[in-house]
Amino acid sequence: MMNTAQPRATIIGAGIIGVCCASYLQRAGFAVEILDPEPPGTMCSYGNAGGICPGSCIPIAGPGMLRKLPGWLMDKDGPLYIRLAYLPALLPWLLRFLAAGRVAEVQRISRAMRALHAPTFACYEPLLRAAGSTGLLARRGQLFVYETQDGPRNDAFGLRLRREAGVQVEILDEGELRQLEPALAPIFRSGVYLPEQGQCANPGRLVASLAQEVERQGGTIRRTRVRGILMQGGKPGALATDAGTHPIETLVVAAGAWSAPLARQVGCKVPLETERGYHAMVAGADTGLRIQTIWAERKFVAAPMEEGIRFAGTVELAGLAAPPDMRRADTLLRQGRRMLRHVPEGTVRRWMGHRPSLPDSLPVVSASPHHPNMFFAFGHGHMGLIGGSVTGRLIADLASGAAPIIDPAPYRVDRFH
Repeated sequence: MMNTAQPRATIIGAGIIGVCCASYLQRAGFAVEILDPEPPGTMCSYGNAGGICPGSCIPIAGPGMLRKLPGWLMDKDGPLYIRLAYLPALLPWLLRFLAAGRVAEVQRISRAMRALHAPTFACYEPLLRAAGSTGLLARRGQLFVYETQDGPRNDAFGLRLRREAGVQVEILDEGELRQLEPALAPIFRSGVYLPEQGQCANPGRLVASLAQEVERQGGTIRRTRVRGILMQGGKPGALATDAGTHPIETLVVAAGAWSAPLARQVGCKVPLETERGYHAMVAGADTGLRIQTIWAERKFVAAPMEEGIRFAGTVELAGLAAPPDMRRADTLLRQGRRMLRHVPEGTVRRWMGHRPSLPDSLPVVSASPHHPNMFFAFGHGHMGLIGGSVTGRLIADLASGAAPIIDPAPYRVDRFH
């Protein structure tokens, strides 16, 4: 039961973003409740590769993207695939995405990504400690591997962005790569190692444990779907849910890929799309891989997990309604097995999730420009686990009137207008 003497905050969404917002709002003195039809951590947050990376500062869009567009339409196994039938609906978002790939824009976005992600460990630490889940996070670095000796040289622009952002970067030749990660197959000839990065062994369990701590501290998690926002006295005053009308005081929209219609109801039009991400998990497999490893040319990840080895990544743009195409998960599995010296064997589980994506690779973490009791926290794409803790802290700062941990301006909800 919520303490009526406290200010009350309602969070729509029980993924990593919503749960971190709830936890930090509790710490700021709010009584909190989370509304979501699904249990915490079972949707988009469940299926990612587990990277918690303060040095993540490379936007998806980059120079030269336009000439790659025909290939995206044709290659169903490529790192980014657009379903042709969805292209007309996607076109406005796609034009913004291509515009974000200009060099000056990439540099600006990179700085904002680094600002959001740099404090991720510091902001997770008190949450994980309170939840008794510090063992879920390991700081073994992150590895990018290439099939050629000059692979890092071909990624010079991205490496320069990282170095300009203060990210520690180590270039590895073939021998150094073998010494650092002997579990990799001998097809790789060079690598880039980012020693400051981290890895979560079970993202779904991480979210669930943080949510349980929110409940232990008096918060409430309600299994219901929010259908709409009801205005009362010129501001959001209640929610229309499957369980009836639900009164609110302070509202945080953290509903992931389903956030845009709710934002639109209160006058904020946001170009939100879904990056449909896939993974293939080989349960019980022990390959010896220690470090989260990205095959740089093919843009996907091999991630050691509690349950086995997970191959995750690639992006499909096809909207919320299209059924999953699990051939993409099978492609990840087929290519992932080539990455490792010992081919993983075990039960294979395939998954697809909707990652909320904005065309400039930055999330919305913002107060409403129209209603002082409303806040937005969505659009982190495939970097929600990285940005979750800092987003939660920033939302709590904005809602409580504290000095914000970082400058919130780059993440404003109205930046696209």
